[in-house]
Amino acid sequence: MIDFLADHIDGLLGLSFWGKAAAAFLFIQVTMAAVTLYLHRDQAHRTIDLHPALRHFFRLWVWMTSGMNTKEWVAVHRKHHAFCEREQDPHSPVVHGLKKILLEGAEVYRVQATNPETLEKYGRGTPDDWLERNLYRHGFVGIYSTLALNVLLFGAAGITIFALQMMTMPVFAAGVINGLGHAIGYRNFETDDASSNLVPIAVLIGGEELHNNHHAFPTSARFSLRAGEFDIGWFYIRVLSAIGMCKVLRTAPVPHFAAGPRPVDVETLRAVLQNRMHVLRDYSRRVTLPVLQMERRARRGDVLLRQAARLMSRWPGMMDEASRERLHRILESSPMLLTVHEYRRQLMGVWQQANVSNERLVADLREWCTRAEASGIAALEEFSARLRGYIPQPMAVPA
Repeated sequence: MIDFLADHIDGLLGLSFWGKAAAAFLFIQVTMAAVTLYLHRDQAHRTIDLHPALRHFFRLWVWMTSGMNTKEWVAVHRKHHAFCEREQDPHSPVVHGLKKILLEGAEVYRVQATNPETLEKYGRGTPDDWLERNLYRHGFVGIYSTLALNVLLFGAAGITIFALQMMTMPVFAAGVINGLGHAIGYRNFETDDASSNLVPIAVLIGGEELHNNHHAFPTSARFSLRAGEFDIGWFYIRVLSAIGMCKVLRTAPVPHFAAGPRPVDVETLRAVLQNRMHVLRDYSRRVTLPVLQMERRARRGDVLLRQAARLMSRWPGMMDEASRERLHRILESSPMLLTVHEYRRQLMGVWQQANVSNERLVADLREWCTRAEASGIAALEEFSARLRGYIPQPMAVPA
């Protein structure tokens, strides 16, 4: 027995230090691939359809490296989207504080994962077979199995590798993505939440760092949306699609335009609603910023206009009282800025209406364009003409 232990002190694989380090890194990559491909894109949002064999491999891997079953993760994530940055959001740093999510993200997550009401309402459509009911519900079995395998394969170093595996989801998923992804970084789209894109660290967290892009288009299989962004999860999807292991169901819409402005009709409405995040971003670039630049040139050195671009583009519900007060003073000081800001609010109002017929929405959009083109503000007139050029396109993009 002693001779056997001596011969296998480095585990059955007998890897060097760097070999074990490579194995640990690979295991972390597989865990994050399981999170982003299986739990997030396949199960929670149904944006891809993984091959059954691959789906079950990831389901087994998640259970063995976290003790969590699919229904728990999916239910908590769907509830996050349903109540983002509001009191019932399971893990919002806006609600719970960034420090708590960074340091106790896994514990906050676990509270909702054991809530029967959350699981019942938001966990529908997830696996409910014999394995799920009889084996995967025992999380400790999966975790201890991983520990035993690691020690057997890597010897004493297997304990360290096991610790790194156990930290992957709490640190990267629960802490970095749910915490920093709603606190720091840049925003491509002004969503009604605090989501942000982090610096490119896709090699560690599967492309999930493009969190603002995901919140802008939750049903898109691809998270990278502009030049310089790299979604390693999307890279995995393309490779898997090429070998028949994955099918892409939906991606974010890409704006399409007619050769020139068209009459506002139901097709225009459909295209605008489909591309509303792009429309809102376009409005900031083509109307708000040019008018603000004109105002700054006319009022050189006016400190009131500092941060005006950010405040005039920010989603109203995501501003604190001080920001709202500053925005009010900015708009009060300039009739032109007030006008373009009011037009932005009214345009957003077109797609925020509930239980309104398409005919009414078309009429509202047509009226908005008519008034914008008669506003006397060149940037607003040009934007209205561009808006009338939007044409719809299918959301789904084949793999």
